[in-house]
Amino acid sequence: MSKRSRPAFRMAVDCSMAILLPPLMAYSLLGEIAHEWLGIAMSALFILHHVLNRKWYGGLCKGRYSAVRLLGTVTDLLLLADMIALPVSGIMMSRHVFTFLNAGSGMALARTVHLLASYWGLVLMSFHAGLHGGVVMAMLRKRANGKSAARTMALRAFAVLLGLWGIFAFLRREIGSYLFLRNQFVFFDFNQPLLFFVADYIAVMVLFAMAGHYSAKLLKRQHS
Repeated sequence: MSKRSRPAFRMAVDCSMAILLPPLMAYSLLGEIAHEWLGIAMSALFILHHVLNRKWYGGLCKGRYSAVRLLGTVTDLLLLADMIALPVSGIMMSRHVFTFLNAGSGMALARTVHLLASYWGLVLMSFHAGLHGGVVMAMLRKRANGKSAARTMALRAFAVLLGLWGIFAFLRREIGSYLFLRNQFVFFDFNQPLLFFVADYIAVMVLFAMAGHYSAKLLKRQHS
């Protein structure tokens, strides 16, 4: 792969992971078999993401840690632990793809871990994307032939609206109760179209991506 095509390929991998996330959260609406195969695809993309960004590991013990770098590193390490817990607990719970492994012991613990890792994964992956939002926007500007004030304002307004929708969706879907195990049984409204569920979770992702983006900007401004 050429050096010029690597950034675009990395972005394609990251975008694919973001696209898979809302359907994965809708596991009961899609069915267990689809959920397991989507989970396998997500794990494969996550491994590929780390292969493409393997230099990050070599740089962990090098250089000075600014507040922004510390926040990013802690987020990345938590996300790494989360993305290891997800497939391991998922394999233990598998009723279709991995039944040949006979990994059914510890089902109750695996279910709790999988619930926690799923919802914290949603938060951490979105926050991680927001922390690196500046790099993504720079790439998009380059492809769009420069910066446009009107386009920037329109995108910011759209992001704010999605973020506000994300607050509403976070409360309506009671996501906080799953993050802190106040509720260990996820409620799905099977009479509601799947599109509405996916749209709500996309808005929640945008909310936490904005939290990551503006946290990084605030820390940079405070230490500049």
